Amino acid sequence: MIKSVLCAVDAGKPETDAEVLRQAARLADLDGAQLDVVTVLPDYGESFVSNFFEPEHHAQAVETAHKALESLGDSVLGTDRNAKVRHVVATGTAYQEILHTAQSAGSDLIVIGAHRPDLKDYLLGPNAARVVRHSTVSVYVVR
Repeated sequence: MIKSVLCAVDAGKPETDAEVLRQAARLADLDGAQLDVVTVLPDYGESFVSNFFEPEHHAQAVETAHKALESLGDSVLGTDRNAKVRHVVATGTAYQEILHTAQSAGSDLIVIGAHRPDLKDYLLGPNAARVVRHSTVSVYVVR
């Protein structure tokens, strides 16, 4: 029995991830599982690139991403269903943060999109492939 489903989406691409969220919600609803949705922002940290951003840039990016997750959930799931979803914004390398979030949340299933429509017959996107390869729980890949 699945108790917790983690859906990984790119909050900046709601048009491609609406179906991923829809499938994750369907799978969570089959067992009455908790649905969590995560998006990952890149971490510029102390690198050279970080010097080009204002100090408050990261906090603003997290807030914007969180609003985008909620908006995606409202549009795909409806406001009532989305109110029960935990929205997580992580910072770092996408596949590592997805796996870390799944472990922290006690997820039994990760739902992720393939995200390589030009090569759909040959390859998964790099993050989906790494999540599949390194996950200790089942991974459902939405094409």
